[in-house]
Amino acid sequence: MAEFTGQSAVIQIEDPTPTRHISVDQIVQTDVNPPPSAPTTPKLQLFADARRDFKIEKRYLHVPIKNSPPARPIVNTTVDGKVVMKNTIGLANGTPDWWACMDVGAWKGKTLTLKVEKMVAGSKALELIEQSDSIKGADTLYRESLRSQLHFSPRCGWNNDPNGLVFSQGEYHLYYQLNPYGCDWGNMHWGHAVSSDMVHWQELPIAIYPHAPDDSVYSGSAVVDKANTSGWKNGPADLIVAAFTSTARGECIVYSNDKGRTFTEFDGNPVLKHPGRDPRLLWHAPSKQWVMAVYDGDAGKNCIAFHTSPDLKKWTYQSRIEGFYECPDIFELAVDGVASNKKWVLTAANSDYRIGTFDGKTFTPETAMLKGHLGEAFVAAQTFSHDPKGRTIQIGWLALHVGGMPFSQAMSLPNQLTLHSTPEGPRMAWTPVDELKSLRLKSYNVGALTLAPGATNPLAKVSGELLELRTAFTPPAKGEVKFTLRGVQIVYNTEQQVLAVSGHRVAVPLRDGKLDLTVFTDRTVFEVFAAGGLCYVPMHCTPNPAALGAEVSVTGGNVTFQKLEMYELNSCWTKP
Repeated sequence: MAEFTGQSAVIQIEDPTPTRHISVDQIVQTDVNPPPSAPTTPKLQLFADARRDFKIEKRYLHVPIKNSPPARPIVNTTVDGKVVMKNTIGLANGTPDWWACMDVGAWKGKTLTLKVEKMVAGSKALELIEQSDSIKGADTLYRESLRSQLHFSPRCGWNNDPNGLVFSQGEYHLYYQLNPYGCDWGNMHWGHAVSSDMVHWQELPIAIYPHAPDDSVYSGSAVVDKANTSGWKNGPADLIVAAFTSTARGECIVYSNDKGRTFTEFDGNPVLKHPGRDPRLLWHAPSKQWVMAVYDGDAGKNCIAFHTSPDLKKWTYQSRIEGFYECPDIFELAVDGVASNKKWVLTAANSDYRIGTFDGKTFTPETAMLKGHLGEAFVAAQTFSHDPKGRTIQIGWLALHVGGMPFSQAMSLPNQLTLHSTPEGPRMAWTPVDELKSLRLKSYNVGALTLAPGATNPLAKVSGELLELRTAFTPPAKGEVKFTLRGVQIVYNTEQQVLAVSGHRVAVPLRDGKLDLTVFTDRTVFEVFAAGGLCYVPMHCTPNPAALGAEVSVTGGNVTFQKLEMYELNSCWTKP
C-alpha cells in the first residue's frame, strides 16, 4: 500500500450473492511484516480417534460447547458399529459456554460411541459429557440477556432459513435450518417448533436429521396433501409432505402421519438432481397439480425452475426464470383485497420480487424486479401454506449475531403480505399479524394531538423494554419528526421524505401529506413498518438495557397526530 501513503482509502469486501455473511477477522496498518501487535495462534498438538463409550440409559447426552474454540473436530456417533451421526463440534475443554443436547433416546439400552477424529491434546471434553432425561440449564433458557423476547430463536445453537412453514390441525409449524452443536453455521438439520398463534412457540425435537454421515438437510418447504394424491396417508392426522435439499443426493421428499413430529423418506428419493436447492411446494388448483419452485444454478445463471407433479413423486420440468437467487417462494395475492383481481408474486432469498401471472407451468412477469424489505439482516423468508384465514403470512431469517450466548440468530415477526395499488403500479406491503396484540400489557393512547417544537413529551409515561408504537401524523412542511424508543432514534425528514431508523435511511414518500408508522422494539432488533407496510425496515438494534423510555419531538413546525398509541408488551416466552 506504499504508493497510497497519505491518501484516504476504503477497503470494500463484496459478496456477489449477499444472502449470507462475511467474516473479516483483522486488518492492521503497519510498516512491519508481520505487525508486532498481530495476534499469534498457538500451535495445537492434535491426535486422532479419541473416543468414549456410553451405555445409553437416558434420553440426552449433554455435550460441552465452546463458542470460539481453538478447533472444531469431527465427532462421529456410532451405534452397533454403524455411524449414525457425523457433526463438526467446537468441544469445550473446561467450563463450557453452553451445553448442546444430543437426543439419543432411540438407542436406549445400546452402547453408543463418540469418536473424535482430531481433538486438542489433553482435552477433557469427552469426560464432561453427561447423560440426562432433562434439558440442562432449562431454568435460564429463553431468559438470556440478549435473547429476543418477541421473536423466535431456538433453545440452543444456530438457526438460519425458516423451512416448511405450514398450518395443520390447529398448529402453525415452523421448521428451520438448525445447527444444534454450535453458534455458527454447519451441521444442518431441520429444527421444529409449533404454535397456535405464531407468537408463542413451543420447541419440539429435531424433525429431520441428515440421511447419512456426509449429508446435510438444507432448506425446503411443507404442504398438506389434503386429497392424498401421494397415497401416503395412514391414520387420522393430516398428511404433511415436506421437500428439502439433501446435499449428498438432491431434492428429496418426506412425509408425516403424526402431525409433523417425525417424517418418513420417500423410497424414490431424490426426486430431482440438479445444481440447485431450496424446493418450494404448492398446490396449483386451476391446473390440479403440484408445483415445485426451486433455485437452479445451471449454466452459471441464477434461476427459479418450475417442475410439476400429479402425486409429489414424479416430477416434470416446465420452465425457468432468471434473476432470482436461493429460497424461492411463489404465492397469489388479491390487489387491494379484490378477489377478482389477483396477481402472482415470485420472490427469493433477498425478498426482492416480481409480480405477474402463473399458469402452473410458467411465471410471466408483468413488472421489473421490485425492492422487498428496506432494512438489513432479513433473509430467506417463506410464507405459510394453508393459513386457516386465507392470509399470506411470511416469516424471515433475522441474521442477528449475538456474542456470548447459547444461541445465534432469530426469526422475524410473522407478517401478513398484501398487494396494493400505487401510482407506480401494484406493490407488496408487510403488516404484523393481529395475533401479536395478545402480547400487549399496558396501553398509552394519546389520541389526536398537535405537537409544537419544544413541547412536553406526550410519551413521558411510557417505560418498558418491549414496546409497540402505532401512529399516523401530518409532519411539518419543513423539518423532522423524531421518535426515540429506548434510545434508538427513528426520524422522518419531510423535505427529503426519508425515514432514518438508527441512522439507516430509506425513502418513504408521504401519502396525502401523511405518514403512518408501526414499530416493534426487542432486545436486538427493531421492526419498522411505514406507509401502510409498503416500506418494511427490519433493523439490528441493541438498545442500552437501562434505556426504557419513549419520546417524540418535532422541529421546523407543528406535527399533527391523527393517532399516537404505545403499548408495553409481554415476552412471548411464557415458560422454558
